[in-house]
Amino acid sequence: MIFGRTERGKAPVEPVTLKILVAGGFGVGKTTLVGAVSEIKPLRTEELLTEAGRPVDDTSGVEGKHTTTVAMDFGRITLREDLVLYLFGTPGQDRFWFLWDELATGALGAVVLADTRRLEDCFAAVDYFERRSIPFVVGVNCFEDAVRYPVEDVRQALDLDPGVPVVFCDARDRESVKEVLVDVVRHAMAYAADRRQTVGT
Repeated sequence: MIFGRTERGKAPVEPVTLKILVAGGFGVGKTTLVGAVSEIKPLRTEELLTEAGRPVDDTSGVEGKHTTTVAMDFGRITLREDLVLYLFGTPGQDRFWFLWDELATGALGAVVLADTRRLEDCFAAVDYFERRSIPFVVGVNCFEDAVRYPVEDVRQALDLDPGVPVVFCDARDRESVKEVLVDVVRHAMAYAADRRQTVGT
């Protein structure tokens, strides 16, 4: 496109838009991930943590966290001229899980963000996507004070199927997050092809 006009002889590209969810436990870095990669200013629905929520918001391990997502985070990234991803970050606390079904509608796949210091916090997200046959990738967010465990140890701890990719990432780093999103798209496409083949036989 030159000066806002399509080049002569080239039809404008109508991009395919895909919906990706970013899920995981409270304080694992979902809002950070969406913000790191979004080419638009992310829509955030964060509220301050309050004393009233202290009994139900477990901040152990994330004592410095002062806000929480109460509905969703939203961002957009263009991977190629013809491929745009819409990112929807889910709320982490279980009292907001009723929103997940609405957010999951029409999703191609998901990233389950994990923190090895609190790995149990992502069990619910793994279970959610497995039960609904939504393909997902586990992204281990490498916090500076967290122990780096081998991929197979993480896979075993989460009781993942062998086909579920496990990747290490830094939710603050745009290029690292892009690689995770590319993995999600590839995995979701392979998953869909396998299902079509299974139905066809």
